[in-house]
Amino acid sequence: MSAHIGVIGSGSVGQALAAGYALHGHPVTIGTRTPSKLAEFGAANPAVTVGDFAAAAGAEIVILAVQGGAAAEALALAGHERLAGKVVIDTCNPIAGGPVEGILPYFTGPGDSLMQRLQAAVPAARFVKAFSSVGNAFMIDPKFPAGRPTMFICGNDAAAKATVAGLLAEVGWDVEDVGGAVGAGPIEALCQLWCAPGFLRNDWAHAFAVLKA
Repeated sequence: MSAHIGVIGSGSVGQALAAGYALHGHPVTIGTRTPSKLAEFGAANPAVTVGDFAAAAGAEIVILAVQGGAAAEALALAGHERLAGKVVIDTCNPIAGGPVEGILPYFTGPGDSLMQRLQAAVPAARFVKAFSSVGNAFMIDPKFPAGRPTMFICGNDAAAKATVAGLLAEVGWDVEDVGGAVGAGPIEALCQLWCAPGFLRNDWAHAFAVLKA
């Protein structure tokens, strides 16, 4: 059964996920601070409802897709009370600036992660890390000659992770669960690793995969 998905964030990641899940038959609402910014997107994607952050947070499943430094504020604008008990897919990374020798600097440190901070800020939400370690062009129905890529996920709620795993499988991903929210730090670091070939050699057409014996 299709779940209503709300996307908080109107950038390239939010638009890719909103359009992609709408094409897969889900009712989708995308939330933005400035609806006029999405006029062209809305016209091209009539199945997606454009609203504000609060409207997106009213969906059954919420995807947080904003810049890492703006994530806490976006959740506050959406309304913590609207997120209580809901699965919140955190796609964000704690990027602090432009690359240094190909590596993005982060505002988090060892033993810390953006998702752990967000989970502490909104403890009633059921956060799951996903979609944070690949470019938006490959988030929905990725096609690679070697087969399906792997999305690493983590979170403290097993049922929430199962829901997200199903949504990932629906759009072409294998899933590797690395445990509780403490796993968000290593997963967020994969964004640095994914981006490095792009910044160093303009190579952005790749994804991670787990190979098992």
